[in-house]
Amino acid sequence: MVDSGSGRWLSVLACFLLFLKTDGLYVPITYVKNAVAKGAVCLDGSAPAYHLDKGFSTGINSWLVQFEGGGWCNNLTTCLARKKNHLGSSKQMAKLLAFSGIMSNRRRFNPDFYNWNRVKIRYCDGSSFTGDVHAVNPATKLHFRGARIWLAVVEDLMAKGMRHAENALLSGCSAGGLASILHCDSFRALLPMGTKVKCLSDAGYFINTKDLSGSPHIQSYFNEVVTLHGSAKNLPLSCTSRLKPALCFFPQYVVAQIRTPLFVLNSAYDSWQIKNILAPADADPHDSWKSCKLDISNCSNVQLQAMQEFRTRFLHTLPGSANSTSRGLYIDSCYAHCQTETQETWFMADSPMIRKTKIAKAVGDWFYDMIPFQQVDCAYPCNPSCHYGVSERGHQPEV
Repeated sequence: MVDSGSGRWLSVLACFLLFLKTDGLYVPITYVKNAVAKGAVCLDGSAPAYHLDKGFSTGINSWLVQFEGGGWCNNLTTCLARKKNHLGSSKQMAKLLAFSGIMSNRRRFNPDFYNWNRVKIRYCDGSSFTGDVHAVNPATKLHFRGARIWLAVVEDLMAKGMRHAENALLSGCSAGGLASILHCDSFRALLPMGTKVKCLSDAGYFINTKDLSGSPHIQSYFNEVVTLHGSAKNLPLSCTSRLKPALCFFPQYVVAQIRTPLFVLNSAYDSWQIKNILAPADADPHDSWKSCKLDISNCSNVQLQAMQEFRTRFLHTLPGSANSTSRGLYIDSCYAHCQTETQETWFMADSPMIRKTKIAKAVGDWFYDMIPFQQVDCAYPCNPSCHYGVSERGHQPEV
C-alpha cells in the first residue's frame, strides 16, 4: 500500500519518465523588456515573459497561445508571497520550460498543432491577466497589471509574425483556462479579420456554488481578487453591464455572450474545485476530507455523494450548445485538473476518452470544423480510461 505522499512522488516520477520517452522539448524564455516602460509588469515590477517555439512547414502561419495557470492572489499577504516566486516575478522563472501535450512539437503526440507557433505566456500577475491598478503601494511595491501584460505580450507576438496568422487558438489551463475565456473575444478583435480564431479553456470553468458548510467561499474569494486587482474594467462588458463584476469572473455568467468559437474542456469532478470550492479548509476544520481530496478512491460514500451533487451543479451551469457547432464541450468524469498540457491525458495510447474519442482528437476536429464535439461523460466511476488516483500537478495554490 502506497501512502499519499509516496503516491504523489511516484506520479511526478512517472510524468518525468513519460516526458523523456516522448522526446521532451525545452523552450527558452523571452522577456518583454520594453513592456516595463508601459507599466506592463509582474507583481514585483519585473518584465513579463513567454516561451515561443516557432512553427514550421504548413504551420508557419498558425499560432497557439497558451496562458499559464497558477491560482490567484486575493490580498496583500498572498500577493507578497507570490512576489517571491515565479508566479509573481519573472526573475524567479525557469529559463527553460518543458513543452508537452498540446505544446509538443511531435506529430505523433500532438497531431493537429505540432508544427504551429506555440507560445506559453508566463503567469505573474495573480488575476488571470485582468488587473490594472495604476498606483503602486509604496509599502509593498506590488503592481497589479495583468491586463497590461496580456496586451504587451500580444504586441510582441504580432511583431514576430502573429499579425500574419491564418489560424489562431487561445488556450490555457486552470487560471489560464479562465483567462482564455475572459480574453476570448478581445483576442479575436486583436487579430486580422481573415484569421480563423477559436478559444479553448482547460480546467478553467470554475463554478459559483456554496461549499460543504453552505458558505459562498469561492464567490467571496473572487470578489476579493477582482477588487484588489481593479479587474472590473477588463472583464467582458456583456457581463459587467448586467451583473456585479465579481460574478463576471465565473465563466457560467460569461460564456453565453462570447461570440468567438469556444471549447470548454473540464472534469465534472475537477480535483482543484473539489478541494477548494466544495471542500475548502474553512469548511473542513477537522480535515475529514484530506484523504479523499488526495485520492478519490479513498472517499467515503457520503463524500462521493457530495461530489456527485457537485457534478450535478457543475453540469447545470454549462451553457446550452447543442444547436451550435462553434461550441465544443468535453466534460469527463476523471478526477483531474488540467488535461491538455500533460502528454498522458492529451494524446497517448491510454489517454482518457469519451465515446472512444481522446481530448486531442476532439479539439483538433472541432478547430478544423471537421466533427463537432459536445459530450458529457457518464458519472464516476463509469469511465475506465480515466487515470484515477493522485491528480494534482501543482497548477493551482489552494484558496
